[in-house]
Amino acid sequence: MIESISVSELRNLGNVNLIDIRSIEKYNDKHIPMAKNIPLEQLLINYNKYLNKYEKYYIYCQKGIQSRKICQILKNNGYNVINVTGGYEAWILSE
Repeated sequence: MIESISVSELRNLGNVNLIDIRSIEKYNDKHIPMAKNIPLEQLLINYNKYLNKYEKYYIYCQKGIQSRKICQILKNNGYNVINVTGGYEAWILSE
């Protein structure tokens, strides 16, 4: 089972390892503050390059669908990941 967090819970956490898996263009247009951009395709090809198994990562996409899928893959490979429910759209709606 994939662990998830709401955007309101995320807002209360402060500084975390937050990863935006959307395209570089969407990230450059607007993103959640403190998020690092690692597009989904790059992350899937070589997650060992970007992630450390000893750290916790919060992952989001546009709506929370793709991030949930990548979280399952990463969790199956031993990473500590949490899906941000609703993704960037939920973040905007919660402002």
